[in-house]
Amino acid sequence: MMGKVVAAGMALLLISVIGIEGMALARSGIELRCQCIETHSKFIHPKFIQNVNLTPSGPHCKNVEVIATLKDGREVCLDPTAPWVKLIIKAILDK
Repeated sequence: MMGKVVAAGMALLLISVIGIEGMALARSGIELRCQCIETHSKFIHPKFIQNVNLTPSGPHCKNVEVIATLKDGREVCLDPTAPWVKLIIKAILDK
């Protein structure tokens, strides 16, 4: 019986770890830490992106963070070194 409980717990842990790839932490007020756990570098078609937030590095986080809000409401952390993300950053900075 204990083995089944441990196996179920491990399965839930594995599922939760798989689900965090490229995900942003929930935001609340003034953040004093990085928001991105991991980044997503695979291309996301612009028709699926509703909004993009660019957070420069600073005392809260040493990394530049690019967080895309998708049209389905999910937030995805994008890899700022990916070529297609660099184009998005350039477009934001040129505005």
